[in-house]
Amino acid sequence: MLVTDDRLLAGRDVVSLALAAEAGGADAVQLRLKNAPAREQTALARALVAALAIPVLVNDRLDVAIAAGAAGVHLGADDLPVALARRIAPPAFLIGASVGSDAEAMTAGDADYWGIGPWRVTGTKPDAGAGLGEVGFGRLARLARGRPCLAIGGVQPTDVPLVRRAGGSGVAVVSGILGGPDVLQSTARYVEAWALGGSS
Repeated sequence: MLVTDDRLLAGRDVVSLALAAEAGGADAVQLRLKNAPAREQTALARALVAALAIPVLVNDRLDVAIAAGAAGVHLGADDLPVALARRIAPPAFLIGASVGSDAEAMTAGDADYWGIGPWRVTGTKPDAGAGLGEVGFGRLARLARGRPCLAIGGVQPTDVPLVRRAGGSGVAVVSGILGGPDVLQSTARYVEAWALGGSS
């Protein structure tokens, strides 16, 4: 999953970057724009939904996700509770939840997937806390009871086999994809690492 970030976009077109990530093998995009007003987020989410064949999720804003016709929303621990979002959301709407501790695992409710992190300390979310690594991620993933878990927070392609070994279902990546000039190739490195990790 490609996760966008205001600072790393650096004036680049979100839709073009997402299309490059899709071409590189990403199977979802999460629109995370902490500094953009709701109207701008809605317009960008609609543009992504129209352009991409893969699911588009919106970070934090259930209202924006629904208005844009997105596939789902990703909620943090301080956002709308998952159970309440489920009552508001349309049928088949995906809800992801951020989990970084036992307490957050208890409140993640019946989210469709958990984003567990940070895998390591990350500059794109400085308040995320200490890195969990393979052991911490694996412990929280076991609390998910079979729910898909994505590792997020400073994940590098070399970490992908460790994520798989710890029970992860995928990775959500910000700077590892958007931090370089070639989004397609950066995405492809994660996809290749995942494929190779499954053959060992």
